[in-house]
Amino acid sequence: MIILIPPSERKSQANNSLITFKSTNSPFSNQIEIILSKLNDLDQNAVNKLYGTSFEKSRNIHRANLEILNQNCSPAIDRYEGVVYQNLQPSSLDSTSKKYLFDHIRITSAFMGLISPDTLIPYYKLKMGSLNLAKFWNPIFSKSLEQEDLIIDLLPQIHRKSYTLGKATITVDFKIKKGGKTISSGHMGKAIKGKFIRFLIQNQIENIRDMKEFNEDGFIWDSHNSAFYRTP
Repeated sequence: MIILIPPSERKSQANNSLITFKSTNSPFSNQIEIILSKLNDLDQNAVNKLYGTSFEKSRNIHRANLEILNQNCSPAIDRYEGVVYQNLQPSSLDSTSKKYLFDHIRITSAFMGLISPDTLIPYYKLKMGSLNLAKFWNPIFSKSLEQEDLIIDLLPQIHRKSYTLGKATITVDFKIKKGGKTISSGHMGKAIKGKFIRFLIQNQIENIRDMKEFNEDGFIWDSHNSAFYRTP
């Protein structure tokens, strides 16, 4: 069983390892080189559009991305610091839970590939919606996942396009029922997703039946819609 989660835009710039990224021998090194080549071919206008920030910030981000092979690394679980990861609270997990984390969690990174939480990665900034990367990674991620008997997909929509969903996949969303309508859980959804991942890890969940027992912050599984709902 594999649990797919997204990376986070917020990342720690600290490096916990002296190992440079080019020394990690990433299984996706060929794909990363292709992405680096695509980035290197961009003119300044395209760079500004890619990162969506000021000229100076875009230039600095772009320069750092182009230098990732020579940058020192941290494990992905330490690099990513967004809301999902804050609520997952990886540093507080015991050794049994951390083994489950490393064995079952996979992160769909637009730059690094399909990685485990203990994969050493450099600091970078690149979104899955950029450079048509979801389409680029789709055949590669799909091939990596094709033998899995169960895939729990906790990805946002753009990341779901980075692989081909099959019969072994169950997509899990968190929604709110309000005024007769169903709306996105927004920022709350990221927090509850992190708590849900922690629930899977701490309870060593291996099947869909046990997954549905999650009940926190008012979110309850709705089998008819294959999602967790909360009614305010």
